[in-house]
Amino acid sequence: MAYTNKMHVIYGDGTLGLGGDNFHYIFSYEKGGLESLKLNGKEWLYRVPTPTFWRATTDNDRGSGFNIKSAQWLAADTFSKCLNDQTDLVVDDRHFDHLPVAPETNKFTNHETANKVKITFTYETLTVPATKVTVTYVVGATGQINVSAHYFGHEDLPGLPVFGLRFIMPTLATGFDYEGLSGETYPDRMAGARHGKYHVDGLPVTPYLVPQENGMHMETGQLSITREITENNADHSAEPFSLKISQEDQPFNFSCLPYTAEELESATHIEELPLARRTVLVMAGAVRGVGGIDSWGADVEKQYHIPADQDIEFSFIINPTK
Repeated sequence: MAYTNKMHVIYGDGTLGLGGDNFHYIFSYEKGGLESLKLNGKEWLYRVPTPTFWRATTDNDRGSGFNIKSAQWLAADTFSKCLNDQTDLVVDDRHFDHLPVAPETNKFTNHETANKVKITFTYETLTVPATKVTVTYVVGATGQINVSAHYFGHEDLPGLPVFGLRFIMPTLATGFDYEGLSGETYPDRMAGARHGKYHVDGLPVTPYLVPQENGMHMETGQLSITREITENNADHSAEPFSLKISQEDQPFNFSCLPYTAEELESATHIEELPLARRTVLVMAGAVRGVGGIDSWGADVEKQYHIPADQDIEFSFIINPTK
C-alpha cells in the first residue's frame, strides 16, 4: 500500500495495526496493550508494556518494614489483569461501541486510513481491595504516540513503591542520552543534581552487595535509548538505532536497566543476577523516596511517600525517527 499523509489502519481478528512510512504498531486485545512497536524496521518491544507498581526494595525499605507492609504491590507488578470488555477504541471521529473482532472485521477492505487513533486499556490491580489503571495511546499520522497512564486512588491499600509503565526491549541498549538531572536521583535525593544533557554508556547497575533499587532519573525532558542489535536473524545491520521519548505536559521520571524489579528483588548477591540480555525501561509517574536516615527502622520522610488513596496521572511522547 502506498502511504498518504494518513496512517494505514488494519483491523485484525484480535489486533489493531497502524502503519506509516517508517512505523508499524500492533495493539493486542487479548494481551491488553501495545504488542509491537516497530520503527524503521526495528522492533522495540519484547513484551506488552504493563503498569508497574514495584521497585526493588532497599536496605532502608527492609529496615522500616515497608517491603512487608506493601508486599501485595509486588504481586500486582508481576501479574497484569487487563479488562478486555473495557478497552476503548476511537478512530478519527468514530467511537467503537465494542472492539472490532472476527467476524465483524470481514467488512473492512484493508484500505482504511485515519489521522488519529486513540485506544485505552483498563487494568485491574491484583490487590485487596482492587483498583484500576488506564493506559491510553493516541497515535497520529506521523507515528507519534502520546502515552498517558492514570492510577485511580483507593483507600485501604498500602503505599506504593512506584507507579509507572514498564517497557521490556528485545536486546541490550548500548547506552542512553537524556536531558534532565545529573546522576541517579530520587524524590529525596535531588538537591545536589544539576540540570543538563547527559550520556550514559551501557546499562550500569549499582554494585550493591545485595541488589536493590537503583538507576532512577527524575524530572527528565528528553530521553534517547540506543541499541545496535536485534533479535531478527535476517537483520545484519550494525548501525545504531534509537528510540526517542519526550515530555508532554510535565517532565517524566525513568530508569533504564538490564533487569526488572523482580529480578533485582530475588537476588541476594550481585552474582545471582541473571545474564543481562534485555533493556528494561520504566517510565514513572510517581516514585517513593529511598530514605537513607538509617537502615534500622527509620521510614522515608512522609512527603516522599506515595499514598495509595490519591489518583496519579502522567504522560509522555514516543517520537518516531527517520
